[in-house]
Amino acid sequence: MELRHLRYFDAIAETLNFTRAAERLHVTQSTLSHQIKQLEDEVGAPLFDRGGKRVRLTEAGEILRSHMTPALEQIDLGLQALRAPAEAITGSIRLGTTPSFNTQMVPTCVATLLKSYPGVQVNVEELAAGQILKRLRSGHLDMAVSYPPGDGGDLWFEPLYKEELRLVVAVNHPLARRRKVRMVELHNIRMVLLPGQFVTRKLVDDCFAAAGAKPIVVAQLNSVAPMIELIRQTDLAGIIAESAVSQSADLRVIPLEDPTPIRTPGMLWPKGATRSPVLKHFAEIIRRAAGEAA
Repeated sequence: MELRHLRYFDAIAETLNFTRAAERLHVTQSTLSHQIKQLEDEVGAPLFDRGGKRVRLTEAGEILRSHMTPALEQIDLGLQALRAPAEAITGSIRLGTTPSFNTQMVPTCVATLLKSYPGVQVNVEELAAGQILKRLRSGHLDMAVSYPPGDGGDLWFEPLYKEELRLVVAVNHPLARRRKVRMVELHNIRMVLLPGQFVTRKLVDDCFAAAGAKPIVVAQLNSVAPMIELIRQTDLAGIIAESAVSQSADLRVIPLEDPTPIRTPGMLWPKGATRSPVLKHFAEIIRRAAGEAA
């Protein structure tokens, strides 16, 4: 297996179009098809489903891509490091993220990236999941940390981990000493939650409905940090990802059950978009941070 085979495979996997991939690679389509056939013969399985009007990755192709992408990213970064010092590398990354990830995870990842590439500019937009999808499709974002798109045939989604949402209350709240809280016990409890346009809020509302509980929603805030501060200063309870809540003596983070709200964060980017080595490196930083959070 040669590196060029993997480069060719990666280009087709991103574009899902042999013609566009050949143009990007500056080779003929017949050459590209021949090289992919060689790779498929070597791995012993078809990597693309060429039937119908659209090219799709097979299961084998998906498996190969999931393992191959980080390796290619590291190769690109190594080559780039040889060609220029880190401080000379410039460019920009436009990242969309939802409030929970913008409290700790995203700032930590941006800080790690800027240590390696101080000349890179990172623009982060905190948005609802629906807004993120629109801005990815319009080309206003390069990538995002969010949730699976319901109709994301034109977007790649790479799941990072599964996380439980927890009940967050101040230390003097009646539920503060509980080891676990059932969702039904939040009936008529005064709460602060994200607004309805957020995917997390819809998940929480579904859990309330399943438990037959109706909390008293006193406040709705579209950012997690002010939600946490409001919980700290009042008798309100909130439902927030544990990873977004810093260790604090005046807050309690309590597991929820029956049902437990669970969501799957991941990375999103447009299919067919060219990703720079710096963007690929940033994706690898996010993967490592997600592995630590899982």
